[in-house]
Amino acid sequence: MPVPHPAAPLPIRTARGSVAIVGGHVLPMASPPLDGATVLVEDGVVTAVGTDVTVPDGVRVVDARGRWVLPGFVESHAHMGVAEEAEGWAGEDTNERTDPDGSALRAIDGINIEDEGFRDALVGGVTSAVVKPGSANPIGGRTVAVKTWGGRTVDEQVIRHDVSVKSALGENPKRVYGEQKKLPSTRLGVAAVIRRAFVDAQSYVARRDAAAAKGEPFDRDLGKETLAAVLAGELAWDQHTHRADDIATALRLADEFGYRLVVNHGTDAAAIADVLAERDVPVIFGPLFTSRSKVELRDRAIANLGVLARAGVRVAITTDHPVVPVNFLVHQASLAVKEGLDRDTALRALTVNPASFLGLDDRVGALAPGLDGDVVVWSGDPLDVNARAEQVFVTGTEVYTWDATARGGLGEGRVRERATRFLP
Repeated sequence: MPVPHPAAPLPIRTARGSVAIVGGHVLPMASPPLDGATVLVEDGVVTAVGTDVTVPDGVRVVDARGRWVLPGFVESHAHMGVAEEAEGWAGEDTNERTDPDGSALRAIDGINIEDEGFRDALVGGVTSAVVKPGSANPIGGRTVAVKTWGGRTVDEQVIRHDVSVKSALGENPKRVYGEQKKLPSTRLGVAAVIRRAFVDAQSYVARRDAAAAKGEPFDRDLGKETLAAVLAGELAWDQHTHRADDIATALRLADEFGYRLVVNHGTDAAAIADVLAERDVPVIFGPLFTSRSKVELRDRAIANLGVLARAGVRVAITTDHPVVPVNFLVHQASLAVKEGLDRDTALRALTVNPASFLGLDDRVGALAPGLDGDVVVWSGDPLDVNARAEQVFVTGTEVYTWDATARGGLGEGRVRERATRFLP
């Protein structure tokens, strides 16, 4: 019996443009930088990157001389669309706080693509985001990778459904359910919920496979199917965890059940950086622009990211939007460099690294033939806080433009809105 699987991404119905961005300082991210180079996008896909690219007749040419050209950034841990800004409780769908095991939940079912966060993403050069359920539950549900622009519905913005499952350790779940006087109210209880769910999923898989071998009917369970996909390596395990002792629990659980672990937040992970490096467990670090608002953030520091990277841990950076506005993703990288992170690593932490961690690197995260034509033209070095994204392209279509002449010369950014998104 086949495993239930979310529908494949729908064909992209928005305009797939063709454009040649010429003469810029190009950082492809998966290959060395190039000066005076061209990025050619045809029908929404990168077809060439180099200094001797021939631009076909009829393709729009954008002059990027004096500017920097990079792939669109990847926000690897966001809540855009499920935690809608300025909507209060009516737009808050991040956490289903009624059941510690949310393995049957899917973030895509709560995403409103008209959330202002999607527009903010373009301002900051972010063209892809992995939207995740929140951190109230030990098991929060399936995540989804989406473009930050383009669909008539969110389904048309999907890059990949099968990305990961969000899980939380530490203070959040024990507080949420402790206040309800139910399991889990301790760290022990949080780990037990996760462990029990995986044991049940293992038993479920055995029964399911036995029924399939005999040709017998079988009652399917959506949550256990999701956990079965984690056990099979089809979905990563995105573990919300800050403190080093909670990260140790995350490693212990991953060892018990053999799943692919990605540490999310990891603000105290520097304390065990050598352990994470030895085990090649990546860390999606952040958000960086927050106060020490709870006990598990006591040892948070922007400098910890550089410590992790120097130890050999593969890192990405997150805003945890809307905790920090998604358009500040690149500014977090800038301050991480100020506090000791290598600048090349900082840019990789916004592009190829998160794409690789979460299995999206066949679509996004770099400028290379065959990848999506998500390209951002910056006024200068993106890590300079004075630089800005001036032109943003998603699948070759210009979706955000900085107009320096607007507002009497003060300038203004303009997002291509819904009425102009779609093909006839």
